[in-house]
Formats: sequence, C-alpha cells, structure tokens
Amino acid sequence: MAGAKPIGRRAFLEALMASGCAAAVGAFALGIAPVRESAARWCPRPPGALAGSDFTAACARCGRCVEACPYDTLRLAGMRDPAPVGTPWFIPREIPCYMCQDIPCVKACPTGALDPQLTDIRDARMGVAVVDPNSCLSWQGLRCEVCFRECPETGRALTIETHPRGISAHAVFVPVIHPDACTGCGMCEKGCPTDVPAIRIADPANVLGTIGKHYRLGWLDEEDPKNLRREGPPATPMPKEPASSGSSPAPASDDTAPGMDYLNSEDLL
Repeated sequence: MAGAKPIGRRAFLEALMASGCAAAVGAFALGIAPVRESAARWCPRPPGALAGSDFTAACARCGRCVEACPYDTLRLAGMRDPAPVGTPWFIPREIPCYMCQDIPCVKACPTGALDPQLTDIRDARMGVAVVDPNSCLSWQGLRCEVCFRECPETGRALTIETHPRGISAHAVFVPVIHPDACTGCGMCEKGCPTDVPAIRIADPANVLGTIGKHYRLGWLDEEDPKNLRREGPPATPMPKEPASSGSSPAPASDDTAPGMDYLNSEDLL
C-alpha cells in the first residue's frame, strides 16, 4: 500500500514471537481446562442445575443467571474457586439461595443447563443439609433451633425432635433433616450461630445412601419417599443353573431381589 511504513526485521520478529507466545498460552489454557474442571470440588449450584458433567457441558458461562439473581447469591467461578471456571455457584454461609418463587435464574439460562422444567422452587435440589451433632448447640442441650426457624421448608425438610438426656431431666430438642424435601438452599447454614456452621449444605452423592429398589418398607405407603429412593447401578444378574430332573421349576424371573417377599412378609418362623 502506498505510503505504508515498511516493517523492520526486528519489529517483525517481535510480533512473531508475541503471537507465538499467545498461541502457546491459549493452547495451555485449553489443555488444563478439562483437568481443572475434573479436579474442582463440589459446591452448590443454582436451582435446576443439571447433574455432574451434564451441567458443565451445557453451561455457556454467559453469566445471565448471575445477573438475574435478585439477591446476588450466584457468582461466576474464577481460577481459584472450587467450581469449574466460569460456571455459577454460591456460598451458603455468605448468601444462601432465597428460593424465589419465579426462579429467575432458570428463566434466564439460554442453554438448559438450568433445567427449564423446574417450575416449583420446592423441587430444587441444590444440595442437602447435614448436621454435626458434636458442634450443634441443640445436641449439647441448649435451645437453639435457629436452623429450624430459618428453614423455608420447616416441617418438611427440617423438623425438631425430642431426645431424652441421660444426665438431667431436661430434654434435647435436636434438628432432623429430611433429605427428600431439602432443597439445599443454605438458609440454615447461613443462620447457624456457631463459629463454624454445625449444619452445612453437602453433596447428596457423598452423604446419602441408596436403599435399593428391591427393598420395600411394607408398613409405609407405596408413595412414601423412603420407598422411592433413587436407584443405584443395576445389579449384575446371577447366572441361571440348568434345571435338573425332579427339581422344582424355577420361579418366574422378575426385577426383584431374591428374598424380598420373605423380608416383607410378617411370617418370620
């Protein structure tokens, strides 16, 4: 181009080196991103967040859910945060989820990483509350009950039960968590008056067991949550033995475990 100043050799080499360094840094960042995400610790995510890697795959890191949150609960993870970089998360002890009835964060999500089928905030499962009886004031015999009063699902997700004390005539009124109704909002953790909260929001996969679909508590209603626990991995079927002459016919196959009818029957003799 006429009038353009020619680029000297030194300037050309400097520009070339700069572009090469930028490319190397970009490649390194892209290379460590999957490692960084796989090493991220569990942390509470917004209501309706898809499970596990499905969420990180679907999340566009756009921040719209963060902008939509009226309480500034949500934040986008940085390089030093426990969540995958750019994904939304929150710290219940600082600002819990206040369970907006219209769930604006879900409505703002453009990719479905926050499930649009979540229309009732009471169905959200951001985590589950767990109590440490060794530091809970109620378990020590004091009448605290702050978590009970703070819980937006009082009577469903968190109840108070009376336990007798062995050293005096006083009773111990302790908080009891009902995981099937706990949303993991973190209001209990926020309100806990101990220096380090005695009640916290945890990863359900790490603190909850699985009863198994072949167990049924016959004295409870079929629709009771304890009879509808999430299913674990399918059991490996036992190999069938060939029927021998004179042996009784094998029972019809079904998806129940051997002995279930016996365990559920009241005839134990």
